[in-house]
Amino acid sequence: MRIAVIGIGGQIARSLIERAGAQPHVEAFPLGRPDLDMARPETIWPALASSRPDLIVSTAAYTAVDAAEREPELAYRVNATGAGAVAEAANRLAVPIIHLSTDYVFDGKKQGAYDEADAPAPLNVYGASKLAGEIAVAAAAPRHLILRTSWVYSPFGTNFVKTMLRLASANKEVAIVADQCGNPSSALDIAEAVLRAAAALGEGPPYGTFHLAGTGATSWADFARHVFASSRAYGGEWAKVRNITAAEFAALAPRPLNTQLSSTKFASAFGWTMPNWQQSLDGTVARILQDAGQHVPARS
Repeated sequence: MRIAVIGIGGQIARSLIERAGAQPHVEAFPLGRPDLDMARPETIWPALASSRPDLIVSTAAYTAVDAAEREPELAYRVNATGAGAVAEAANRLAVPIIHLSTDYVFDGKKQGAYDEADAPAPLNVYGASKLAGEIAVAAAAPRHLILRTSWVYSPFGTNFVKTMLRLASANKEVAIVADQCGNPSSALDIAEAVLRAAAALGEGPPYGTFHLAGTGATSWADFARHVFASSRAYGGEWAKVRNITAAEFAALAPRPLNTQLSSTKFASAFGWTMPNWQQSLDGTVARILQDAGQHVPARS
């Protein structure tokens, strides 16, 4: 199976390339700028047509939540128009598409976890542009799989876990929002799930929209506490966490207070349950420390 992965430097793209490399019958190759630029939809068809994939996994997106409030046109061009152009190319090539979306399509007012039957109601431009992308993908490519995920982290790129470890190297205490709740999700786990779904799509349905996030929910503040506890156990940097509210943090873009996702539909359809987020986080912290040249002893 030849998988075209849209997005070169993103966390899920890099995780997917790594995980696919361990499977002998899967070839995953990245496509990105300048050859394929989501902000320039005219580049999408030529890049995909020449690569002739068996499956397209679209991970590239405009993900700067606050910046999207200042440049909504670009956010929509990438997350909606670009996403739709990728799906149109998939349909022309007669191949399925797996499109990655976000928990920010919800307003966070629900008590408990969101499932796929809940109506989206995004609070910010980023979430609205991603929802528009979902609609464009579903309209352009009947054989689509839309995966909404949450709070993605990995050993790659820039993410919350790496930011916390960086802050701990210079601060004894950090202030983190404690009244927003979601599911931390390892990009490596998401990549594993995508590959399992890809194998199933080769046999036909199921298609549609699914939630795919780490098992278990937490707040940003408790997420940070576990990052520091894990790092400390491995001999790395750590800091104390002081709880603050989202109102105190005063981000430009409003964030939903609750974006817990239920992934039971995906587990039932594809036989894959995302691991517990703490377990996956420990492995990611160890790898980040090792990649930075630190000796990481085995935890007792």
